[in-house]
Amino acid sequence: MNRDSVSSSLLASVGYDSDEQVLEVELQDGKVYQYIDIPERTYRDLLDADSLGRYFNQHIRGHSYVRIR
Repeated sequence: MNRDSVSSSLLASVGYDSDEQVLEVELQDGKVYQYIDIPERTYRDLLDADSLGRYFNQHIRGHSYVRIR
């Protein structure tokens, strides 16, 4: 999945597969996770958030995920 770099102290890059509703995030420490069953609206809200890290922690972390790297 292609990810785009983001400006965040927590997240390095973010990508989204709308067909599968999978959000892929790379943390600043290099770990990569895929979060399952994330609505596209949540992905868009993440990108629009004033603080991506805060939004991620409040609305995405805790959902089902698979660690990729």
